[in-house]
Amino acid sequence: MNILVTGANGQLGNEIQIVSKQSTNHYIFTDVCDGYTHLDITDIEAIRAMVKANDIKCIINCAAWTNVDKAETAGDIVETLNATAPENLARAMKEVDGLLIHISTDYVFGGDPYNTPCREDQKGTPTGVYGLAKLHGEQKIAATGVEHIIIRTAWLYSEFGHNFVKTMLNLTATKPQLKVVFDQCGTPTYAKDLANVIFDIIENGKYKGNTGIYHFSNEGVCSWYDFTKKIAEIAGNTQCDIEPCHSDEFPSPVKRPSYSVLDKTKIKETFGIKIPYWTDSLKECMKGLL
Repeated sequence: MNILVTGANGQLGNEIQIVSKQSTNHYIFTDVCDGYTHLDITDIEAIRAMVKANDIKCIINCAAWTNVDKAETAGDIVETLNATAPENLARAMKEVDGLLIHISTDYVFGGDPYNTPCREDQKGTPTGVYGLAKLHGEQKIAATGVEHIIIRTAWLYSEFGHNFVKTMLNLTATKPQLKVVFDQCGTPTYAKDLANVIFDIIENGKYKGNTGIYHFSNEGVCSWYDFTKKIAEIAGNTQCDIEPCHSDEFPSPVKRPSYSVLDKTKIKETFGIKIPYWTDSLKECMKGLL
């Protein structure tokens, strides 16, 4: 099977590049930056041409607008990249009876006060432009009738690109004191773990008959403060005084979900997977970073 990966230069795309080396399937990695096959996913005809030329039967969409704050003032591009472009990919796969695997986000929630993990069938209540556009993307994919697996994830990090772990690794090594919010809780997700799950679903044909939305993050719950404390502890950055603070001490153009823990029962039961605990995955990632 020929598999197309969009947004290949991002955190997840890079991890899929690594894991795909074990496959007998043929993976084609695309992005809009140098070093990759160029594909503009906002152009439906460009996607169709790519699918036809390479006999693509599966697309893994890792491409998205991900800057949550800038989304508030960026204009139409956020909806174009996060809703229209996934719809384009879905239509292209529907036309060849293919599969679309699409990555979504915990930011589709947040408008209601939650204190239990969010389920897949829960109503989306996004609080900002980014979350709303991602929710629209999910809805547009489903409306095409394509065979699809939508995976909502949260707090993604890896050895690649810009992410919270790398930022805090640097700050806790160089700053005498740091304030980090403790009133936003979720679960960090190691992009390598997510890549392995996607690989398993495709390579072992587990997607067949299992169209729908799934949640994936690592196991456990923490605040950004707890996350930072663990990063510093693993790195040995003990000289930095890390203090908890409230979200309103760091004004943001968008209200972030205060509790966006994802219920992963469905993905574990449907695909028979075991998910690592967040601190175990963090240690594994930081081995590479350190």
